[in-house]
Amino acid sequence: MGAGARPYSRALVTGASSGIGAAFARQLAARGTALVLVPRAAARLSAAAAELASRYGVEATALAADLSTEAGTAAVAERLGRSGDPVDLLINNAGLGLTTPFPESTPDDEEYLLRVNVHAVLRLTHAALPGMIARGRGAVINVSSVAGFTALPGSTYPASKAWVINFSESVDQSVRRHGVRVVALCPGYTRTEFHQRARIDVSRTPNWWWLDADDVVRHGLRDLARGRPVSVPGWRYRALVAVVRHAPRGLLRTLAPRARGRVRRDAA
Repeated sequence: MGAGARPYSRALVTGASSGIGAAFARQLAARGTALVLVPRAAARLSAAAAELASRYGVEATALAADLSTEAGTAAVAERLGRSGDPVDLLINNAGLGLTTPFPESTPDDEEYLLRVNVHAVLRLTHAALPGMIARGRGAVINVSSVAGFTALPGSTYPASKAWVINFSESVDQSVRRHGVRVVALCPGYTRTEFHQRARIDVSRTPNWWWLDADDVVRHGLRDLARGRPVSVPGWRYRALVAVVRHAPRGLLRTLAPRARGRVRRDAA
């Protein structure tokens, strides 16, 4: 039986306050999965956890943690390592956008990006896997981005997401023989608060490029059940990824637009 063939008993979702993270929380609660929701501040999520518990009859709690800090990451890692009430599905969804070109950004901003988009994913995945392997069951979904397949000029955001994709595929190959799966979920433009928080101008993006967060989550959970290590929701983005993966790198560099902007320190 595949890792996604039956409901998970308890999931931990980072960046669960809105968008894709909130959609994961709703859909998993509807399947009867108990939830640990991880926001930066508990106030917003405590009310959401109570609503999910009331509506779906599941246990739902909020664990406030700032994943850009060592203390916050360690607190969530400790929760993932508990054996008494284990987490058998980890959703690494928290992330942030940094669109300032690398030569113009600051070391602090670059390190902030890496702590949330890379370091937290590594630490939390590493904390969750030993228990999952020992139980012979479990899964990790690392939310990446279609941008991770590209080498767009500008910020290091695509590079951080490329790391998530490669990391997930590599670890999946190491743990699948133990009944554990790791999936990189790679959506394109999705209607969430992400772009607004990062102050990214998407006003010229055609409507047909946009995905719905609930559809993204359904696709990711379906690909988890099917045993696919990389999940790309939306036919248009799957076609784009196929082209990007096979096109000459020089051609992609020629066609890529110049990305510029600024960072907003607001991890999901």
